[in-house]
Amino acid sequence: MQVLYFDNHIVVVKKAAGIPSQAVDGASVEQEARVWAKKQFLKKGEVFLYVAHRLDKPVSGIVLLAKTSKALERLQKAFRERRMQKTYIALVEGVLPEDQGVLENYLAQEEFRTSISSAENPQAKLSRLSYKVLEKMPNSSLVEIDLHTGRYHQIRAQFSHLGHPVVGDVKYGARHIANHPSHIALHHQKMEFFHPVTLEKMIFETPPPREWKEWAQDLSLFF
Repeated sequence: MQVLYFDNHIVVVKKAAGIPSQAVDGASVEQEARVWAKKQFLKKGEVFLYVAHRLDKPVSGIVLLAKTSKALERLQKAFRERRMQKTYIALVEGVLPEDQGVLENYLAQEEFRTSISSAENPQAKLSRLSYKVLEKMPNSSLVEIDLHTGRYHQIRAQFSHLGHPVVGDVKYGARHIANHPSHIALHHQKMEFFHPVTLEKMIFETPPPREWKEWAQDLSLFF
């Protein structure tokens, strides 16, 4: 975990792939952040520090945490009302035929998985994202993704349905296993939001893991 920013109300960190955002037992971003806060601020006893949103365990990138109950409530409300702008970057299998596009699907959440469904399914929700291709390689594409809705496993399910699953995401049909089985090539790269107390516009950005270059090279040998 790398701390990108902190003040009296929020903490912004970069999560490594393979670590959950929250966990009852074991390592998590919340747990690591609380250990860091106790050392940073010489805190004795329990530390109030909770994630305002979650990233899937195999996904890396920006995670926002709240240091007060007021900040947590306001940030969670902002997420529900889609007042947070989140940009992801992904390495997907295959070469996308279009340089940019919009994906719209109805997604139904199952246990630890999301599947493509239809509008007639009362459990399914309309999911929308836009993407643009940043780089095309022999057997993979680097894409930037803006979410218009925030469904469970949305990016992973929609790109799999398109025929271009995220590299390493065997749960959603990826043919290539990443160097580490608990990592996939999906990264929360940029977040824009208004501070829950000062209302200042906050923008954070962080690059994807360097190991992605090796994954792209491995794909050339794999297919």
